[in-house]
Amino acid sequence: MPLSSRPLNLNRAIRALMRDLSTRSPEFTHLVPAKVLVVAGEARRASRGSVKPLAFARAKSRDHSGVRKPVVRVDGRRMLYCVTLRPLFFRDSRPEQRVETLLHELYHVSPVFDGTLDPARRHSRLGRKFSRRFRPLLRRYLRDCPPEVLAPFAHHGPVRILAWLERPPATHARGRSRRVYTEEQLYTVTVQMVTPRLPGSTG
Repeated sequence: MPLSSRPLNLNRAIRALMRDLSTRSPEFTHLVPAKVLVVAGEARRASRGSVKPLAFARAKSRDHSGVRKPVVRVDGRRMLYCVTLRPLFFRDSRPEQRVETLLHELYHVSPVFDGTLDPARRHSRLGRKFSRRFRPLLRRYLRDCPPEVLAPFAHHGPVRILAWLERPPATHARGRSRRVYTEEQLYTVTVQMVTPRLPGSTG
């Protein structure tokens, strides 16, 4: 596959995917793409991605015991979830695998979209049933996904994506972490995305 020298805005491509997913797939109609932050992160074993809830139930920043989560606000908008894409997402993944990673992490999001994860969709609860539930909806979406939405995930070359300059902790520690994190704690990195050549392709 020929290497592109022009960086792709991956955050923009992922937002387009989430918008399409939320209108096309019944299991994801609750998604609000503008409130999902996507960043590049460090390696974690064989993980290609992970999702972090940024609030307690009902989008509250404090729970009943007084524990507080930092607020993440980008462009003046409160973020409720952070999806972290790890090196294996960018290296030697096919476009369908990249879409699978994104859908996998978004599938964990609570149907009420309040900044929490859905306990009924946890691996620890479903075990092998998780794959039996998830794979059919993934296949259905890949079948119906518009080519222009899928195309950026076949990019072979540099991509631009947000990353944490200062990553917020899981909970706020008074005097040791910020109460509010904004775009000032983010920056844009350029990552080389490597997409394997399909059998029989040229270039």
